[in-house]
Amino acid sequence: MPHSTSDRPIALDLQNIHKSYGSLEVLKGVSLTAYDGDVISILGSSGSGKSTLLRCINLLEKPNQGTITLGGESLDLVPGKSGELEAANRGQLERFRARVGFVFQNFNLWPHKTILQNIIEGPTQVLKIGKDQAIREAEQLLKKVGLLDKKDAYPDNLSGGQRQRVAIARALAMNPQVLLFDEPTSALDPELVNEVLAVMRDLAAEGRTMLIVTHEMRFARDVSSQVVFLHQGRIEEAGTPEQIFDNPTSPRVREFMASHHADANKLS
Repeated sequence: MPHSTSDRPIALDLQNIHKSYGSLEVLKGVSLTAYDGDVISILGSSGSGKSTLLRCINLLEKPNQGTITLGGESLDLVPGKSGELEAANRGQLERFRARVGFVFQNFNLWPHKTILQNIIEGPTQVLKIGKDQAIREAEQLLKKVGLLDKKDAYPDNLSGGQRQRVAIARALAMNPQVLLFDEPTSALDPELVNEVLAVMRDLAAEGRTMLIVTHEMRFARDVSSQVVFLHQGRIEEAGTPEQIFDNPTSPRVREFMASHHADANKLS
């Protein structure tokens, strides 16, 4: 896994991201840079702002302050009436969103469409790819995630793990520059978690740029080029997996790792 950054272009750059809900400040100036091929795991306890940060990247949540740059292009943001930043240009935002794949905790598949229809929707409607080409590419992606035999099934006929693998294939169908995963295994039964993590490991090995909010510590340790620990809306510590898991400098991170280590020992 490459650790040198100087020879790789910046895929995603977030600077000084703030987000408040009324008087509750959830993000207090988070800055984060992902180079091409980086796999960044974002850890922290519940309420630390991890999912909010991910959702600010494509304006599913509107930050109150900060800049978002994707592949060298900054998103043009202007203050809205509510004090939140909004996209100045709707077309630019839609282009941005097409280049950022988002895999949600709860799949977000269309229940009334088949698996194949779910996957070709974005490429045909947004990227204007021809239907035959979109179907060919969707079938290749379903093969990649081990679900080609389910292409004519509906989401309700699939297990949670299968649905999440379809959601990953759907995100990949847009050929995104960056993939965002928001706790992709937390809604799954424990025995289904590994099938989703296996697909994500393959993507990391391919050199995909990924930001992953996760509670899967062993996975984060194995696949990440960088680990970022959020605490109370700020980056408490960031570094290599070895540094954050084995030798954290922050007492808060040490405490978090110790409690997860204890939990893992109870399970084994």
